[in-house]
Amino acid sequence: MNFQNTEIAYKLKSNKQLLKTLLIFRLISNTRLVSVFKKIITWSLRVNLPILGILDKTVFKQFCAGIDQKDSIQVVEKLKKMNVNSYMHYATEGIESEKDFDDNFKIIIKTINMTNINAALPFTVFKASSLGKFNLFEKKSVGFALSKSDEQLWNNTINRIKSCCKHAAKLNVKIFIDAEESWIQPVIDEIAESLMEKFNQEKAIIFTTLQMYRKDRLEYLNKLILNSIKKKYKLGLKLVRGAYMEIENERAYKNKIPSPIFEKKIQTDLSFNSALDIILLKIEQCDLFVGTHCEKSITKILKWMKEKNISNGYSKIWFSQLFGMADHISFNLASQAYQVVKYVPYGPIKKVVPYLIRRAEENTSINSQLPKEISLIKKEMKRRKLNGI
Repeated sequence: MNFQNTEIAYKLKSNKQLLKTLLIFRLISNTRLVSVFKKIITWSLRVNLPILGILDKTVFKQFCAGIDQKDSIQVVEKLKKMNVNSYMHYATEGIESEKDFDDNFKIIIKTINMTNINAALPFTVFKASSLGKFNLFEKKSVGFALSKSDEQLWNNTINRIKSCCKHAAKLNVKIFIDAEESWIQPVIDEIAESLMEKFNQEKAIIFTTLQMYRKDRLEYLNKLILNSIKKKYKLGLKLVRGAYMEIENERAYKNKIPSPIFEKKIQTDLSFNSALDIILLKIEQCDLFVGTHCEKSITKILKWMKEKNISNGYSKIWFSQLFGMADHISFNLASQAYQVVKYVPYGPIKKVVPYLIRRAEENTSINSQLPKEISLIKKEMKRRKLNGI
């Protein structure tokens, strides 16, 4: 597979959009600038400075499809023209009120309904903590006894989660339960397993998510597969490297405990690829959704498919990248008829700021893919004979 074909990768971008993307990637590859950006944005929002317009024209447009579903569906349809599917996510974070949780629930149900009628949307997704208080997930994960009022709030949370999955199953819509911070993940794992057992009797509808930068995930994966075989249900597995590196390490340092995630990228890569080996051996038991920007991991799967004489459009294996990034992977895979899905977040600018900051922070790491992306954009600009390189 040739991931270097920039004509295919950036076909949807105008010259102006390509130049803008290059500028944004250069800015967010600078650790100091991102740190300053985070502080300025956080402070500006707190004192109600008019910063949203600047965000809208820069990082928001790069990494989010729009402020609502109506805006975002235009992006989805544009991607579909290149044989790239999407899954939409209302990417708000850090909410704590019951009203907000109820509002999120309604939006998730609406997204499930939209997914049901749009062939460009083969999946949908939600975060469990978008439907209930974060501290309740933390308490349940460590077995902390809840007060009567907390127990009622937790029941509300569980009802929202179950209702989302029940509605998705009724409409035959595949839905991901996203992975989150390690200290709330135990109860999310329990919830996901119980829902897969209930709704995945014939095929994978409910998908759980494994972050392979965690040291315990290979052991958990093996247990998950054995348990699904024993209880006779199909596994839906979304495999990612992990999205909370800074948060996990900061918490471990603050609490003077070992970090739950690997120190080195090579360890995460080994964990991720080992998980691929395990799942591919049991592919009849699992549906695999691979969220990665790593060409080596994708090439490993493509090689396995070729060796097994499996068609490019095999319905049990999907590849996914983030909207606004890794277009050289998504579009080149799609051009060869592999199953490709872009993660397409949306939401009011102010509410998706935590997501945007997390994206920017991830891209300043030493292991960021940004240098590769910048290099490929420059290559395409040269092909188009554009200035500004």
